[in-house]
Amino acid sequence: MAETTAGQSGVENVEKKETSLTTVVAASAAGTAFEWYDFFVFGSLIQVISRTFFSGLPETAGYIAALAMFGAGFLFRPLGALIFGRIGDRVGRKGAFMATVLMMGGATFAIGLLPSYEQAGLIAPALLVLMRIIQGIALGGEYGGAAIYVAEHAPVDARGRSTSWVQTSAAIGLFGALLVILATRVVVGETAGPEAFDAWGWRVPFLVSALLLAVSVWMRLKLSESPTFAKIKEEGSHSKAPFKEAFGTWSNLRLVIIALAAIMFAQGAVWYTAFFYVQTFMERFLKVPPATINTLMLSATAASALLYVFFGWLSDKLGRKAVMLFGMTLMLVAYFPGFHLLSQTLNPALSEAEARTPVVVVADPADCSLQFDPVGKAQFVTSCDIAKSTLANAGVSYETQPGAPGAPAQVRIGGAIVNSVDASGQPPEVAKALKASVERQIKQGLAMARYPEKADPARMNLLGAFGVLMIFVVAATALYGPIAACLVELFPTRIRYTAMSLPYHIGTGWVGGFVPFSAFAIVTAVGDIYSGLWFPFVFTLISVLTCLFFLPETKGRPLDE
Repeated sequence: MAETTAGQSGVENVEKKETSLTTVVAASAAGTAFEWYDFFVFGSLIQVISRTFFSGLPETAGYIAALAMFGAGFLFRPLGALIFGRIGDRVGRKGAFMATVLMMGGATFAIGLLPSYEQAGLIAPALLVLMRIIQGIALGGEYGGAAIYVAEHAPVDARGRSTSWVQTSAAIGLFGALLVILATRVVVGETAGPEAFDAWGWRVPFLVSALLLAVSVWMRLKLSESPTFAKIKEEGSHSKAPFKEAFGTWSNLRLVIIALAAIMFAQGAVWYTAFFYVQTFMERFLKVPPATINTLMLSATAASALLYVFFGWLSDKLGRKAVMLFGMTLMLVAYFPGFHLLSQTLNPALSEAEARTPVVVVADPADCSLQFDPVGKAQFVTSCDIAKSTLANAGVSYETQPGAPGAPAQVRIGGAIVNSVDASGQPPEVAKALKASVERQIKQGLAMARYPEKADPARMNLLGAFGVLMIFVVAATALYGPIAACLVELFPTRIRYTAMSLPYHIGTGWVGGFVPFSAFAIVTAVGDIYSGLWFPFVFTLISVLTCLFFLPETKGRPLDE
């Protein structure tokens, strides 16, 4: 009888544990998905945001300023990692990532209420910067808390699979953001006209976040503290100075550096190229309609959701290192061929025009400056700058050849030659008219050479483009799926929140977050629409080599040390 009672009690405990783990995973993933939704809404509306908050800048400068604003949120993520990492290692995991979800939700809702540049002048972008900083700090504290919380509840042989649901939350958040944006575009366009979305409809996805915030907070209120942390806190062995232990001790600092270089450099480069820069590339350079981009990205993102779990599960079998190394190596090989294939599948007329009639800018090197200006002060009024900025705005690749000193720049489009003019020192209205005249001639030359103004839907191979995107998705999910488990296993419990959060958010924030801005800036400076890929390529290459030679295998390590 006693044995029967004991057996029933054991079954009940197991069922309670399974239910508890399910609740833990669901609440952690749902809250993280909501925060990713908030972040991704901004990233997916860069084009509209640039026109709303930076309308006082030239088109290219305004677009790059908006991309830099997207990166600004990432810039502050390491600060959030330090703030909430310290709270998580000293006070507890639950309280830290409850605060992050409230900060993130409040800032996102506020963006939907901000005035435009036309309404408030410089106050508008200043407020936007503040909201992005709050978002970045919040997300900097979120991921580490959620990943650790799940891992410290999960059984040792299912840690990769369990934590991969936190990774899947990124796909759910991105999918939700794209879906809400697409639905809003359709509804607003049908009821108020196609221009209404740019005027006010873009605010709806930000305001919808209030509902998601309420659900996330409700779910997280049901959670209790992590058992692993609760144990060391009860014993009094939790860290009193996590910064000093994590970064002042060489054995721990070495692990932080390895995590950053071997994993997180590639994570930032690969994931944000696959899911964000590819959108910039399709919209700005391939001139693909936003609705088509949203459809492609929705499909790819939906397909990615289960791949995170698959690769997390696979890392439980094969090890974290092998699976992540496969992902980053695949992307390293796919960067340049993949983006060339996107051009051929989505805008074949552009690829054909570039091959048939290459564009050359012949100019005095002293007359040329970098073709990006995040602060919007450069006027680009020399003959070289006018020529190059026009081509950059058109998304056309060009080669630069040195011209005679002091001679005005020329744009050679096959056999056609367009002479640029120097508007330096001219009154603003005269300079504007001169630039407009050159721009009109260059666009006429491009049209005669059959350079398309936009992608032709009738010639798009959407299935082929989706296939290219899936190569990127497989690479990104193979790398990202096992990361949470690997990082949690890499660091001791006492400093886990602080030590793993900082390299994670330096990699995703300072590398990943600035992929769209840096790559686009490189393209506008160099003139080759594929040249921006060197930014993520170099960081991925560093990680491949560092992971191969320095990252230890962590699968199966105990977490109570």
